[in-house]
Amino acid sequence: MTITASDITADVTAAELQRLLDAQRAAHAADPIPDAATRRDRIDRLVAGVLEHTAELADALAADFGSRPTTTSLEIDILGALQSIAHTRDHLEEWMAPTQAQAGLGGIIPTQVQHRPKGVVGVIGPWNFPVVLVFAPAAEALAAGNRVMIKFSDMAPRTAEVFARAVASRMSPEEVVVVGGGLDTARAFSDLRFDHLFFTGSPKVGRLVAAAAGANLVPVTLELGGKNPAIVAPDGDIAGAAVRIAGGRMLNNGQVCLSPDYAFVPAARKDEFVAAYRDAIATYFPTFADNPDVVSMIDDANYRRVTGLVDDATAKGATEHVLVPEAELAALPLADARRIPPTLLTDVPADAQIHGEEIFGPVLVLHTYDDVDEAIAYTAAGEHPLSSYWFGGDTADFQRFVQLTTSGAVSRNDFALAYNNDDVPFGGAGMSGSGGYHGKAGFDTFSNHRPIAQSDLPVALVPNLLPPLTDERVAGAEAMAKGAAADTVSRLDGRAQS
Repeated sequence: MTITASDITADVTAAELQRLLDAQRAAHAADPIPDAATRRDRIDRLVAGVLEHTAELADALAADFGSRPTTTSLEIDILGALQSIAHTRDHLEEWMAPTQAQAGLGGIIPTQVQHRPKGVVGVIGPWNFPVVLVFAPAAEALAAGNRVMIKFSDMAPRTAEVFARAVASRMSPEEVVVVGGGLDTARAFSDLRFDHLFFTGSPKVGRLVAAAAGANLVPVTLELGGKNPAIVAPDGDIAGAAVRIAGGRMLNNGQVCLSPDYAFVPAARKDEFVAAYRDAIATYFPTFADNPDVVSMIDDANYRRVTGLVDDATAKGATEHVLVPEAELAALPLADARRIPPTLLTDVPADAQIHGEEIFGPVLVLHTYDDVDEAIAYTAAGEHPLSSYWFGGDTADFQRFVQLTTSGAVSRNDFALAYNNDDVPFGGAGMSGSGGYHGKAGFDTFSNHRPIAQSDLPVALVPNLLPPLTDERVAGAEAMAKGAAADTVSRLDGRAQS
């Protein structure tokens, strides 16, 4: 079966998905290790298909969100992957080449590691950046020599139709195929026996995807989110930090897995930060209600979820700072347009629901500290976020923060710095995900690293482990075990004495 653009939003049955997988698997078997030229050609055709439909994609994204600037869609969702893809193209031969390992068994068994395709990769995309977050991993899977099946988000149906048509204009379904559909299709897709499954989305759905893949022992990469902290250090520039935290919070109207969810500032500088944050928001959005640069919440359910978190916090005693011009306050709320205004919450009580889930909207929770170790301890005690932010110098405080907390990445003095470096892996830790991609990390994720060991020795090695178990062999094994134990204890004793 071939999925066409006209029926991309329809549910696809498990049997139809299996037929698509079988077709890709057969094509892969006919060319299991494509050369660099073939891989580069596939990447270039995928990129060409997307770029030839940029205007349609941007229009579709605006329609799916309700309001989304064309420039935002172009810069992030369509062009955002190109630098990383170019980096991958440039290094293909280098990454594909077998690597020589140290010879085994004391240097007598030559061994190399072959980097070969896994086979067919499934990619499940999210709704917040529905194009780039399937486009980029698909390109890296192609770079590793795989075939790719993409499950596009059902929350962006217009974009799904255009994207499917864009891919089909340049790629055969045996190379890359895009399916849409809703929950039933998503479940059936997760149940397929891929050679690797790549998912971007929420931890809640990530659990379901991982469980489905686990039933088939399919390896999974999970790109999730979390409660990302932003700590302004005692030596931090309050105004500069406010500008950058506000920028990270308001990108795509906060619907970004890397956005800071909460910030810590010195208690004595709380009012200074609130004023600076307000000024920063005013710079980005001097008006709000009718501003064409505002991105709407993706749907009514997410609008209600985020406003519900704010309402719960204020009902329990938090102070809500709505950061729009005073003349526009009377026009709020903007439920019909799904526009949640930039909001800062202060004095949020510990039992507020907003502490327990990723906000994924234009709302920032502000905490204060008397000692920066309070902020570090708070961050360390929570679930591991996707990204952590520190605003201040490379001081002992910062190094303590890096040592005592865990996250997918750390950026100092700006937003998402690590995400934009193609030479480092992008991924989470714990609840914010597992595995990584971008650049070589993506190539490695979608590759099977197979050691090839060789022997031209005149004798076999395995008989040395088989009977007869002579007295001499028993005594030798026992002596080696005692010697190893003695050496280990000696090292421990030496460290204790020093």
